[in-house]
Amino acid sequence: MQKLLTIAAGMSVLSLMTACNKYKSPAFAVDKPATVSVQEDLDAYPALKSYINRSAHPNFKWGVALGLQEYLDKGVKYRLANKNFDEIVLGYEMKHGAVVQADGSLDLVKVKALLETATQNNMAVYGHTLVWHANQKASYLNGLLSPLVVTAPAYNNDLNLAGLKDKSFTGWNRTNAGAGISVADNGGMGAGTKSLKLVAGTGTAATDLQLVTPSITVNTAHKYEVVLYIKSDLPGEGRIAFEGMKDNTPAIDWSKSGKATATFTTGISWKEIRFQLSDFAGGPIKLHLDLGYKPGVTYTVDVNNFYVYDTQGTAAVTNLVTGGDFESGSGWGGWGGSSTRGVTADGLGVGNKGKAFFVTNPTKAANYWDVQTSYPFAANLSNGETYELSFWVKGTAAGVIRPELQSTDYSSNGFGQVNVTTEWKQVNIATTATSDTRSRLIFSYGEFAGTVYIDDVVLKNSKATGGSTTIAEKSAAEKTMLIGGALDTWMKGMLDASKATVKAWDVVNEPMDDGKPYELKTGVGRTLATDEFYWQDYLGKDYGVTAFKLARQYGNATDILFINDYNLEYSLDKCRGLIEYVKYIESKGAKVDGIGTQMHISISNDKAKIDEMFKLLAATGKLIKISELDLGVGVKTTAATAEHYQKQAELYKYVIDKYFELIPAKQRYGITLWSPLDSPASSSWRAGEPIGVWTESYVRKLAYGAVAESLKANTK
Repeated sequence: MQKLLTIAAGMSVLSLMTACNKYKSPAFAVDKPATVSVQEDLDAYPALKSYINRSAHPNFKWGVALGLQEYLDKGVKYRLANKNFDEIVLGYEMKHGAVVQADGSLDLVKVKALLETATQNNMAVYGHTLVWHANQKASYLNGLLSPLVVTAPAYNNDLNLAGLKDKSFTGWNRTNAGAGISVADNGGMGAGTKSLKLVAGTGTAATDLQLVTPSITVNTAHKYEVVLYIKSDLPGEGRIAFEGMKDNTPAIDWSKSGKATATFTTGISWKEIRFQLSDFAGGPIKLHLDLGYKPGVTYTVDVNNFYVYDTQGTAAVTNLVTGGDFESGSGWGGWGGSSTRGVTADGLGVGNKGKAFFVTNPTKAANYWDVQTSYPFAANLSNGETYELSFWVKGTAAGVIRPELQSTDYSSNGFGQVNVTTEWKQVNIATTATSDTRSRLIFSYGEFAGTVYIDDVVLKNSKATGGSTTIAEKSAAEKTMLIGGALDTWMKGMLDASKATVKAWDVVNEPMDDGKPYELKTGVGRTLATDEFYWQDYLGKDYGVTAFKLARQYGNATDILFINDYNLEYSLDKCRGLIEYVKYIESKGAKVDGIGTQMHISISNDKAKIDEMFKLLAATGKLIKISELDLGVGVKTTAATAEHYQKQAELYKYVIDKYFELIPAKQRYGITLWSPLDSPASSSWRAGEPIGVWTESYVRKLAYGAVAESLKANTK
């Protein structure tokens, strides 16, 4: 068999087809074309992993990246992986964006199927990746950070709040004031709104901190709903007990979790307590706010949004758009071009809760009215009356939509243009009906290219009272807590599901900034993609510390945990910056086992920098992995020449040779080929580039022989 370095550099044809004619012995002899000889030599190489001497290198992992479904389908890529490699890594499907659902739950069904299939084939799986800024379920994470939006019930409040609003406590009984019960001018959910402040003393009984409401007259045949919003500076616990109920201390499903409990818990974020009453003893009732369970806790209750109301009473506000929250469908029609519309899945509504209505218009239309949705009123609107329209809206891009009150003859009263951004925002607008024929609410989307989401639509006569909206922004401390909790939930779920199979992970991926290589990346001041989310912007520099500690907590004690980044061979300062961040993480008590260098490189890369990178990494004493190796030639596949392929093969061999030369044996985790095949023109990764060691048609390239020769020479 010819050695690689004797293979003709003029190879440009990687496969030949022969005719199927009946064979006839030629009357003359010809020399075998060089390209055929070269390909025959390449095809004669054994599978790549067969070159690795496992006795001499028992822990070295020779890996390949592929898609989850490619492996589950058990097609050509599956067979190629099993034959040539001993470890696989998924390019996308084990990342946050692929697994986390709109409501924050984790869908791990396919991941578990992949892990089971890999185990059946004695194939190791490398986990990629736990904490990154890209490929994140950013809509869910940003939803956690969104303001709490509270709309007042459309019924009169039967709870008399006057004694709280004037701070006199008239009608209210501070039966046990604990360390103090007072009303503050600020501290409520809205800006400048009043709040109840209740401070627990040293006791631990429910009634050691107790505030009793005024008497509330009820219709015993009706159902009443209690609503309040509460938070605390420390983890707290409370209940609402009663006077005038058949059971004055019932177990209640306080926050509609589906489970009734004796008490509810509180924390630094506003929590909605909402439940119904109907088990009345006969007379008026009182509520006891009992918060004495936890000593030293300070509780805050929003005054403006503390309600007890008759759900069967007379509505204070009539929403002319029935089902404007879209939880039970829409009742909206629509038309226009190739646009589509409907109701989203649960969890995609405002605040990452419930459902929303969406309209997708692929391209801008000639006229704004060419794409519309329509909601028909139960009865025509009144001429001369002013109508207030409130709704939440966001889009996949910035643009304009136009709502209007319209008649069947297309005459209308418009609300004006509404600017849509990529973040949820509330719109409050009004217009006056100039005809008694206005029979429907129209939204026009012709000027918008993309998808518009609308939620909590309320259209009411301006003379109506009630139904006000309070917006409670999250504090910086709340955001840190919420994002920290989301990180914990994600890592626990993924590691619990995979730790029986996955023994090594990219815990933190691509942390360092390209322009400021000793600093972390940030999303601040940038327009982010829909799947971008920077954990470090909310958890700070210690986000990596937290990530490694959680990985160690929820995974196996012996798991090998990596930090991973790109361009370390291009920017040596970035390599040094990553090493410094590893030192910082470990100074905070976490353990980093290894450093991954991606090496998405080209034949134009500086070999001296590659050498220096390996030396810098080796000096850390950490395990070192070439985590995502692929190698371009500077042009697309359609323009690549024999010389390009020869240089590619030489550099593949150079990189692997230098890894073995400069990284001590005890520090070599392994090497993963990120793109074993040349990249298709339709790919999202290095589209149309000949970066693999096989062609798109699974034909071995010169690079295959180069890699084989390097593995043979370095692992014997």
